[in-house]
Amino acid sequence: MRRRILLAILLAVAVTSLVLGIPLGYTATAVVENLTREDLAGRVRQIAATLDDELALGRTLDLTRFGLGVPRGGRLTVTLPDSADQYTLGPELPGDTVSEEVPIVQHGTVRLAIDAGPMRTTQLQVAALVALVVIITVGLGTSVAVITARRLARPLRHVADRASRLGAGDFRLDRTRYQVHELDAVAEALDASATALAQLVQRERDLVGDVSHQLRSRLTALQLRIEELTTAPDEEVASEARAALEQAERLADVLDELMTAAREARAAGAEPVDLSTQLPAIADEWRVLLRAEGRSLKLRVADGLLAKVSPARLREVIGVLLDNALRHGGGQVAVAARGDGDTVVIEVSDAGHGVPDELTKHIFERGVSGAGSTGLGLALARALIDSDGGRLELSSARPAVFTVFLPVPRAGDVRGVRWPPGDEPVTPR
Repeated sequence: MRRRILLAILLAVAVTSLVLGIPLGYTATAVVENLTREDLAGRVRQIAATLDDELALGRTLDLTRFGLGVPRGGRLTVTLPDSADQYTLGPELPGDTVSEEVPIVQHGTVRLAIDAGPMRTTQLQVAALVALVVIITVGLGTSVAVITARRLARPLRHVADRASRLGAGDFRLDRTRYQVHELDAVAEALDASATALAQLVQRERDLVGDVSHQLRSRLTALQLRIEELTTAPDEEVASEARAALEQAERLADVLDELMTAAREARAAGAEPVDLSTQLPAIADEWRVLLRAEGRSLKLRVADGLLAKVSPARLREVIGVLLDNALRHGGGQVAVAARGDGDTVVIEVSDAGHGVPDELTKHIFERGVSGAGSTGLGLALARALIDSDGGRLELSSARPAVFTVFLPVPRAGDVRGVRWPPGDEPVTPR
């Protein structure tokens, strides 16, 4: 994009410079020649008028008297009809010359010629000056093109990256603006879309959770009722109850499989992620914001620590927790990651006053906030991390410590690895 913008502006500058420069150069050289000829014409007319007066008075023709009117190095030629000879003053001019000729009343002509070399030199200098102006114009245009292309390309790349992150599930708002009305309008639209998508995802998560909970509760109640019927004295009733209980258990298994499949479908982007590279990149982004508030961020993560998670969702969740610490916490913010058996634990804490008691049990509910914010961030973060098979909990209220639990990748999670038949890793149920 930057290259296209640069080439378009340079092409416009070059075409404009050529369209204006060529006519300007031609006009400038023509003006130099016209000025030279007008000067010669003025001189030769004055000489012709004086000659007319002298010839009318019958004086002898003496061209030396007109030496001051002849340019340096020029040649004056007077031709009279009653004389076979020409009267000349000045040296012979070989080669290219510029001349002007006028008639005199006594039926003769006066011709004044000069060497064209000085005029051609002046024309060349003027043309070179015009070319220099064109070159300077192109140079300035190039500078403006580079600055403009950079100013436009950088926001466009940022907008493209923002749209890509939004498509990957990163719904964080980005308040970056570019002082370009059209690009700022796109950024506003992306922020509005991010908010709408975040609310949509949260509603989806809540709906799925509510539906699964209600189905599980009703199914459990149904199983309990049927179990009571299996002990009925009537053998036929008991047999039918046992068959019904078996079908209910199968239905419960199907429900579990459907919920598992739904979670796996949502976690299609989950992959083995090296936290020792991902977390520092996230921390660097938020360290600048914390430093602006006079606070610091400390990161502690073991080298080569792997977790199964979607990179975009990891950025979103950790970003929500760090934003929460920035807005509602105080003091130093700490991010620590460690392995704990089959689980990877990431803790985000700060040295602030912690979470009020009245908010502790509702901190992950939608609309719950202690500082007038939307109350959507923590709820969305929990839903996203749950989609990848992890959990988000408030481990400590004072000081506030949020803990993310992520599964450790299995051998089968490594993409591109083909396992020999019979040696595939067993997936625990």
